[in-house]
Amino acid sequence: MNFFWKDIIHPILQRTAPLSIIEIGCAQGYNTMHLLEVAQAHQGKLTVIDPYPQFDTELAKSKYGTAVEIIRDYSLNSLPSITEADVVLIDGDHNWYTVYHELKYLERYEAFPLVFLHDTEWPYARRDMYYFPDSIPEAYRQPNERKGMLPGINELIEGGHNETVWNAKHEYGPRNGVLTAVEDFLSETSHTLRMHHLPHQHGLSIIASNRSQQEQELHAFIQETIRTFWTP
Repeated sequence: MNFFWKDIIHPILQRTAPLSIIEIGCAQGYNTMHLLEVAQAHQGKLTVIDPYPQFDTELAKSKYGTAVEIIRDYSLNSLPSITEADVVLIDGDHNWYTVYHELKYLERYEAFPLVFLHDTEWPYARRDMYYFPDSIPEAYRQPNERKGMLPGINELIEGGHNETVWNAKHEYGPRNGVLTAVEDFLSETSHTLRMHHLPHQHGLSIIASNRSQQEQELHAFIQETIRTFWTP
């Protein structure tokens, strides 16, 4: 998601000035450092959720103090204890069960947050990926193997993209993939929401409430920001 920081995410956060940010999945922490600067500038707080962060978390705590909280756990274990957020960035476990239920937890908030989701295009828009397959209930876990993928090929192959993680054996079908999870959630929620989609660098989708005039103006800004960055 760090690829989109300069041209998409940062301009939107500058406009919204969030006080409470949640980052699900931080990897090496590149995006985390950007988010911490935003949180600190607005005297807000960033909550990072990742069972295995790959950056110096103690250094981040010493530099940013109360502006950062790092939760070393799965998102679905952590989100129930968080009751509100202005902005949420979802880039963790790229599978239907995890993403769908992350959004369902956010649905409980009185005001639905501004949500950025990565990997809503190939390869994980319509195919589940599991870092830890046993963490997903069997009823929601697609048949999977530790093999790679190539565009346009449904079956997994040796030596393809992302062969070091467990990927669903086939694309498409019910409860399979990140974008499928987002679409299923949007079709069910009682919140009035609108989604923007950027089909670039594995896909970025942005969801926000769409009720008030102020929210509609934000959507117009998001749409123009995406248009300026990406014209097919």
